[in-house]
Amino acid sequence: MRHRRLSLGLTLFGLLVACDNTTGLLPPNFENVVDTISLFALDGTPVSAASGYRINDRAVVRTDQSNDIDFAFNMTPAGQAELLPTGALGLGTLSGIQEQGVPFDAITTAPNGQYKDTLSVNIDSGSVVVVHSRPIGTCVVGIVFLYGKFEVLAIDTTARRVDLRVLVDQNCGYRGLEPGFPSR
Repeated sequence: MRHRRLSLGLTLFGLLVACDNTTGLLPPNFENVVDTISLFALDGTPVSAASGYRINDRAVVRTDQSNDIDFAFNMTPAGQAELLPTGALGLGTLSGIQEQGVPFDAITTAPNGQYKDTLSVNIDSGSVVVVHSRPIGTCVVGIVFLYGKFEVLAIDTTARRVDLRVLVDQNCGYRGLEPGFPSR
């Protein structure tokens, strides 16, 4: 692996729930909001620069301080920007990324499947992806995933940085990717 090695000592027991059915879920607590973030490449930037993103608290994360991430950003030696789910980082196949062929605002619900969990996803300016988190075990319905959508606003190859527009649904069991409180 060419980038900073991340390690994780995690054994996952329990039920994984896709949460297609929102019957019985508690009302949503978190409003979906659009935000912007910047991530710096795992390679070729100071280790103190945030390279990872964690969906459950919408946080950019320094990978030297935490392996508690859902994906990271890197640039290949050839200059190709990429997003890496946990499986591509050697942290286990916990999170996933799915490329989208539609505009950011057109995505209203997270897809049910077809997420890449072991391979990086190449991105360019204007790329849109949907990401599911590592399993979250704090929900009433068991262990679930949280979802977010991301649009690449800019890639700065000199600073080795990507700027992203983000909308994350932090409500357990909900797949809604529109601003405001998600509906059941």
